[in-house]
Amino acid sequence: MALDDVARDGLVLLGCGKMGSALLAGWLEAGLLPGSIWVLEPNPTEWLKGTGVHLNAGVPPAPAVALLAVKPQMMGAALPALQALGNGRTLMVSIAAGTSIATFESVFGPRTPIVRTMPNTPAMVGRGITGICGNAHAGAAGLALARALMQAVGEVVELDGEHQIDAVTAVSGSGPAYVFHLIEAMAAGGVAQGLAPDVAMKLARATVCGAGELAWRSPETASQLRINVTSPSGTTAAALSVLMDETTGFPPLLEKAIKAAADRGRELGK
Repeated sequence: MALDDVARDGLVLLGCGKMGSALLAGWLEAGLLPGSIWVLEPNPTEWLKGTGVHLNAGVPPAPAVALLAVKPQMMGAALPALQALGNGRTLMVSIAAGTSIATFESVFGPRTPIVRTMPNTPAMVGRGITGICGNAHAGAAGLALARALMQAVGEVVELDGEHQIDAVTAVSGSGPAYVFHLIEAMAAGGVAQGLAPDVAMKLARATVCGAGELAWRSPETASQLRINVTSPSGTTAAALSVLMDETTGFPPLLEKAIKAAADRGRELGK
């Protein structure tokens, strides 16, 4: 098993904010022993202090994995702490948007196995999804190890190459924010129709969460699920005539939004 290497040689987690904490919790729940994990985090939470991991106690000489979970703007200051692990067998796994494999190779060395991943915040409740891709030195074994690590918090999809990572960021990495905004907008629409704000928010939140769970569990496509709840000439059809408008509805609006997010990811990578 891929995680056997981690149990034997150790894992370093650089940064343990919300996403790093979600990953760490998933690994511990999956059976990785705290003694096999080293965490470098300048502002540890009380939860992190109580996990039993090696906290801010250096790093082992040749860990199986070093997972880079700091924000892109902090990479320059944080990466030197792991520079000695470059050009070896330690797999570098990044969860940062906008920092390319080439950038990591310039820091750690061209022979370093590197995998880029793009998870999302539902990882905090074990329902994330992560896109992964790697350089030639990572190979199939490196991708398998990264997959095993990210599956601790949800699903994993393997990409054709790094050129797709910005699209993944735009769809699923940033996507939870679109859904949260949908909840806000639905609640505001309910208030405009005479509902109390707390009632409108409860209705909107439960509806989006319930619909998401139905989409998760159902074998039917999203299109079919939409059709199932849409009676001809009914209230849902009236709403969808607005939302599915080819000029002003969801399709062109979300296409534009996703393009903006992807373009920004490409800008960050320059």
